[in-house]
Amino acid sequence: MPRPRRALLTGATGNWGTATLREFRDHPDVTVRAFALDTSADRAALAEFADLPNLEVVYGDLTRYDDVARAVADVDVILHVAAVVSPLADERPALARRVNIGSVQNIIRAVMALPDPAAVDVIGVGSVAETGDRQSPVHWGRVGDPLRVSEFDEYGQSKVIAEKLLIESGIPRWAWLRQTGIFHPKMLEIRDPIMTHSPFTAVMEWVSAEDSARLLARIAEGGLPEEFWGGVYNIGGGDGWRLTNWQLQEAISGATGVEDVRTWYDRNWFATQNFHGHWYTDSDDLARLVPFRKDDFGDALTRAVATLPAAARNAGKVPPWIIKNFVMKPLTKKPRGTMHAIANGDVDKIRAYFGSLEKWKAIGDWSTFVPPSPSRTPSYLEHGYDETTPRETWDADVYRGVADFRGGQLVTDAVGVGDYATPLVWRCADGHLFAGSGRLILTAGHWCPECVREAAQYETQAERNPFLKQLYGGTRAAV
Repeated sequence: MPRPRRALLTGATGNWGTATLREFRDHPDVTVRAFALDTSADRAALAEFADLPNLEVVYGDLTRYDDVARAVADVDVILHVAAVVSPLADERPALARRVNIGSVQNIIRAVMALPDPAAVDVIGVGSVAETGDRQSPVHWGRVGDPLRVSEFDEYGQSKVIAEKLLIESGIPRWAWLRQTGIFHPKMLEIRDPIMTHSPFTAVMEWVSAEDSARLLARIAEGGLPEEFWGGVYNIGGGDGWRLTNWQLQEAISGATGVEDVRTWYDRNWFATQNFHGHWYTDSDDLARLVPFRKDDFGDALTRAVATLPAAARNAGKVPPWIIKNFVMKPLTKKPRGTMHAIANGDVDKIRAYFGSLEKWKAIGDWSTFVPPSPSRTPSYLEHGYDETTPRETWDADVYRGVADFRGGQLVTDAVGVGDYATPLVWRCADGHLFAGSGRLILTAGHWCPECVREAAQYETQAERNPFLKQLYGGTRAAV
């Protein structure tokens, strides 16, 4: 009898990781090897699973190659969930880069050093943060749209780099999953200035921690359609999880007895732009290949509220002026808070969050607020080529057209027909030379890495890049 499949799970002590370990209780046919730091916090998080018979624990550091190589040995699938995420990534950007990029580098190196790299399935995890602020009328998106990370978002930037590393790695069997906002109980308890970065008018297609866990466990079981491998996918809960940020605010506050959440805030405390989130036209693609959706938003919200301390579950009984003046207002004035930027005259952050100081002053109070109602009819950005053309027929003419649509050029002369995995050389509109395969550019939306890092210059870049211009009032495809 063959041994059970063995899955390496990194990030096992985070919100998604612990939800996944709970899910593995229902998958005894898979042995899960949890990778964690040897710290008291991680050991405490894993104590919940001391009775899990199909659990192995490996302690180490993902930034140390030897630790990673030891963890990768004898596994069938790697579920690389671990990352330094926001708000910690905002506070410690160097750490975010070291972990989020270095861990992927070490995993690639360790897998390629195995006797048979094709024997290991590698799942990398990206983020909706890679595509940044996508408000109406461009609030619908899909894989292949421009990468446009919000300003000051080192987490999103690190995930763009990590994604490229895996796609171009040469690992035979891989997939990259761009995770959306995970709805989990602890998010209701977040009290961090990052809350003020989320515009009321923006959108997000959420997914529950439990559905995300089912996704990973299902992948770990194996037997997936072959077309799944070598793809980049958006994780999303589907239609019922497509909310505006204002709807989310009202749903959470209403579930805790708050009659009118507007009594908790001044309207101009919250940014009007520069956060991430959109609704997906393609999240059903992943659910078709790997069925994982069971939750609906209402049930997940009820579960989350039930886990809160009694005081939080009954927030509506607290006089709103107390919450506003002693909880929320001080939060906005902390470093990274929007009102900290206003109070300190931080021109760059004021521009990022509001457009300008003048635009912030013009926001107004709640009397002029209209709840957002973005179109629920999917719309699509043009990707610069006929997407019905099989990639096995992509040639130099296709690549030249794609480069032209981005304001650049294909530099490589000799292009093999259908060779979509070999890196080619390109030049962007600003003259930067860079390498990228047809698969990376056409299907994943990557372009010039130097330009992507210059988030404050995206709108200027768009003047020379029709692909990017679509996010600033350019023409969209009539799909």
